[in-house]
Amino acid sequence: MEKTHAAVTGKGSALSRYRDVVVGSTSLLTFLYFEWCMLLAPIPGVLGLGLRKIFWPGLFGSCGKGVLFGVNIVLRHPGRIRLGRSVVLSEGCILDARNSEAEQAIVLEDNVILSSNVMLSCKNGTIVIGEHTGLNAQTIVQSTSGCPVRIGRDVVIGQRCLVIGGGSYNFDRLDVPMRTQGIRNDGGVAIDDDVWLGANATVLGGVILERGGVVGAGAVVTKSMPAFSICKGVPAKVTGSRTTSEGHEQK
Repeated sequence: MEKTHAAVTGKGSALSRYRDVVVGSTSLLTFLYFEWCMLLAPIPGVLGLGLRKIFWPGLFGSCGKGVLFGVNIVLRHPGRIRLGRSVVLSEGCILDARNSEAEQAIVLEDNVILSSNVMLSCKNGTIVIGEHTGLNAQTIVQSTSGCPVRIGRDVVIGQRCLVIGGGSYNFDRLDVPMRTQGIRNDGGVAIDDDVWLGANATVLGGVILERGGVVGAGAVVTKSMPAFSICKGVPAKVTGSRTTSEGHEQK
């Protein structure tokens, strides 16, 4: 996949570039259907919800029953997005599934909820979010350059969190700009089941958060954390562990 700037400003007609960057298909029928559905994006109230419920499922690679589409959702390459049953996409969400290699760049399993203005961004990456997981307002999840992000089931992600796989450039050379040296492969991010990220937490590439952990508000997680741990700070450190009422760590 070309970088966004090159794809948007490169050769070819404006229409062909639009299809490549936004729609993700050269099919005329797919393009026309996408345009029709985008006309429905800003319609408010129950009318908009009803029209999107009827027409929008056909945009996606697959879409389960009962999916709710809020107002002003932005989509890129929706054919590479898979939605499970009863997924909720709130107003202002951005789902950017641009990936020239993966047929399934973004996967939201059953009962996932994206609150207002959540962004899921793939630039040749993949994002998978498990069942019953919720992402609160203004959270950004990004996967780039083959560094996947996997979020388990029953995960709670607070407001304005940042989860990013492939977020660091190589910078070894001094004779060329860092932006031209490529993205460092950090292995991506894995957040296991039943993890809670407090508001404004950041999880960087290469991190595994094992199940049942808690990340404090504003923490920056740069290293993997064990199961049921409580971590806080910048950079985040383990400050405690979740235990049962008898004082034994849960298994």
